Amino acid sequence: MKQLPSHKQLILFDGICNLCNSSINYVIKHDTNNAFMFAPLQGEAGKELIYQFEIDISKTDSILLYSEEKGLKTKSSAALAIASKLGFPRNLLCIFYIIPPFIRNWVYNYIAKNRYNWYGKKDSCMMPTAELKSRFLE
Repeated sequence: MKQLPSHKQLILFDGICNLCNSSINYVIKHDTNNAFMFAPLQGEAGKELIYQFEIDISKTDSILLYSEEKGLKTKSSAALAIASKLGFPRNLLCIFYIIPPFIRNWVYNYIAKNRYNWYGKKDSCMMPTAELKSRFLE
């Protein structure tokens, strides 16, 4: 896996999921501080982190947030941590941290379980454009 710069966080996403790809495009558009890098779960970086953290991808398969200093966040905690870095008004979503994780993750899991039916999926992972290639780890 290519080295993640120490000041960056890595968003791992389901590269064939239309909802996930739209979400990544949204993050890229609003990540004005250039805080994030991206990689599909299906790629080498995703596979390495799944192995390293012993993640059961049958239970967590749509978004992960990793950084050297903060470790790994999954599900709703990952989504809220990402939103917190996207500036006003998106950072206000952090208010949902007051909701216990088991409730937040129930909602998250419901959406994740149905994302292919609701939004569809691609046959292969998204390929970043030339200008966005530097934002992707692989």
